[in-house]
Amino acid sequence: MQQPSKHGEVRVRFAPSPTGQVHVGNARTALFNWLFARQQGGKFILRIEDTDLDRSEARYETQLMEDVKWLGLDWDEGPDVGGPYPPYRQSDKWQVYRDLAEQLVREDKAYYCFCKQEDLERHRQQALAAHLPVTYPGTCRALAPEEAARRRAAGEPAAIRLKIPDRPIRFHDIVRGWVEFSNEVVSDPIILRSSGVPVYNYVVVVDDAEMKITHVIRGDDHLSNTPKQVALYEAMGWTVPEFAHLSTILGPDKERLSKRHGATSLANFREMGVLPEALMNYMALLGWAPTGGDREIFSPTELVQEFELERVTPSPAVFDFEKLYWINRHYIKAAEPARIAALTLPFYRKALAREELSTEAEAWLGHITAAFSHQVNKLDELPERAKAVLGYDAKAAMELPENAEILKAETTRPVLDAFCAKLAAEAEPIEAARFKAIIKEVQKETGVKGPALFHPIRILLTCAQSGPEFDKLVPLMEEGAKLGLSLSVKQRIEQFRAAFN
Repeated sequence: MQQPSKHGEVRVRFAPSPTGQVHVGNARTALFNWLFARQQGGKFILRIEDTDLDRSEARYETQLMEDVKWLGLDWDEGPDVGGPYPPYRQSDKWQVYRDLAEQLVREDKAYYCFCKQEDLERHRQQALAAHLPVTYPGTCRALAPEEAARRRAAGEPAAIRLKIPDRPIRFHDIVRGWVEFSNEVVSDPIILRSSGVPVYNYVVVVDDAEMKITHVIRGDDHLSNTPKQVALYEAMGWTVPEFAHLSTILGPDKERLSKRHGATSLANFREMGVLPEALMNYMALLGWAPTGGDREIFSPTELVQEFELERVTPSPAVFDFEKLYWINRHYIKAAEPARIAALTLPFYRKALAREELSTEAEAWLGHITAAFSHQVNKLDELPERAKAVLGYDAKAAMELPENAEILKAETTRPVLDAFCAKLAAEAEPIEAARFKAIIKEVQKETGVKGPALFHPIRILLTCAQSGPEFDKLVPLMEEGAKLGLSLSVKQRIEQFRAAFN
């Protein structure tokens, strides 16, 4: 069990930008914040960081909130539920950021910078050519306040830069231990652009301080931002929070996870039919090691009980899609059949090109799901897996090399002739028990048994050599035929014989 925070009540935040879908890396950050808050009995806060006005969109904000809720995370404060430290969107507090920046100038902890962009770019190129760190040369730092005020009064545009102290900046990271940056590397960062728009490293500190955030848990791509933020906390006289920088998530090729690896967002996995509890379980294992052996299946409640920030590793985590699918199979099998049946309906509608399905059709598809769901990695695979019932193409089945070999065997035609003759005499629909008896009769009459008996019959009915038992398939075929969504056993025989002869 973790020790109580020295800050009092634990308060953490997930602060996405509404500029696109929630990436796996951001989702894991949200999850670790949520687990830590729930484990500590603290508060989990959702804050929308929409200072990028050109790319931020309301539709992305709506989607990210829906996707995070789908994953199973709830927040105690946020733009939709309110809280004691509003607002929870950065775009609603522009004036606060500007006023605080001007306050830092008055206190001589920041200064106006009149440098033109082309001059800064020239300095940058010179530093790169000399293989030196790209830092601000301090051109405006020594300007007398009176001179700066005169130029501002004359209408000259100016940014505001923070004065970085002449000493190393040191902070503690729960994942990495003590981290130190020299002040020369950090340089004097801009906190307010000449346009009046505040920058990320500034507003995030103001928001975290005003929302009483005690622990900043985020990706290690923000590690280099932290010294600038620590300097801002100190300049404002605010308590510096605890930091925990999570490792990068890599793809199977050990490169940073990106779209070229496949699905990378919550929306992607949701659309593929990955269950939220499976994705939560798997993401928790990315960079975090539970105690007590190699256990890998955890319910959300168990994750909350087990989670410790101190057991988060700084080493990059590799996203293993096969491992995720293995965990997803576990949760599909463990889930209530009615829930899985309901979740698969959109995939069937698409496969069947049916926008609407009757209650009877939905119930029938639920039976198909029950028969085939144990064979899939994710729910979007079910229509393809169930094509033995949903689809039928005798000609294509015969052209498959593995089927053609069986259909050429000298025992195949006697088996199929006897089987088809017996089925032709049966009333419809065919009962599963009677179907089983017919196969025994065919075996007795032809003397053929084992794979030589069953494979040709299975190819005839399903176009494949393997699948669920006939006592499950036959009722599904007959019921589906009544609904106009499948072919009956006799219809399949007719089509097959026409192609086979």
